[in-house]
Amino acid sequence: MTNILFCGYSYHTNGYHSQHKSGYPSYLLRLQTEGHCEVVVKGQKMNLEKGDLLFIQPGDHYELLVEDGQISGDYHLVCEGNWVKEWWDRNKKQNVSRIHIDEKLLSLWRQIMMEKRRPASNQDEELASYLFKALCLFLERTVRETAPSFNRPYSVTRMMRYIEEHATQALKIEDVAQHAGLSISRTVHLFKSTIGKTIIEYALEIRLAAAIDQMKYTSLTLEQIAEECGFGTYPYFHRVFHKKYGIAPGVYRRMELG
Repeated sequence: MTNILFCGYSYHTNGYHSQHKSGYPSYLLRLQTEGHCEVVVKGQKMNLEKGDLLFIQPGDHYELLVEDGQISGDYHLVCEGNWVKEWWDRNKKQNVSRIHIDEKLLSLWRQIMMEKRRPASNQDEELASYLFKALCLFLERTVRETAPSFNRPYSVTRMMRYIEEHATQALKIEDVAQHAGLSISRTVHLFKSTIGKTIIEYALEIRLAAAIDQMKYTSLTLEQIAEECGFGTYPYFHRVFHKKYGIAPGVYRRMELG
């Protein structure tokens, strides 16, 4: 059971101060998205800037200060319950982690906010609970992938996420490079040396996986699937598929359908 006590967005311009010296009563997730502020957690003073994710657990000494003239914007969520305790305890949570602010992450946060704003009679607690769990897991993965000790540069992770999202479209290497904030030559070299395959090879893997799903679960023709999954033409789809799996797409489909 998860109980979301509050979920919202705050934007301060005229100063703000709150303190819980005797211990914060619940779990708090707070993401700084604009400006900066100062927090004190368990006696340690820290300055939070855009991209800083704050984790507070029940009993933590916590103070928040936004000075007059400062701008501070943040998403925050206060919660309690068995699931969040198990999630919190299964691996160590740093009080502050610097992450990349992803629009999908903020979209999840806003969706929870909208659910909690509904009149009590219209709230879907089950949906809110699943959205909350998705948010926690998304945050956990983002923290892990942006940590300096992670096994690949975060710029490569950004490339992978971009490719995964756009592989079935007209993907261009220059778009991947722009998303990662690198030159094309640096993007191509870094991706291949880190992942062990080229950007196009990685995109083809995603296209093939999408095509297999389409063949299994839709009645689209192979020509339509080739276009939908980013191959453009059926002959090209056939060539790539046969090279990967050793059989033609039509044969594979008939085998799957029995």
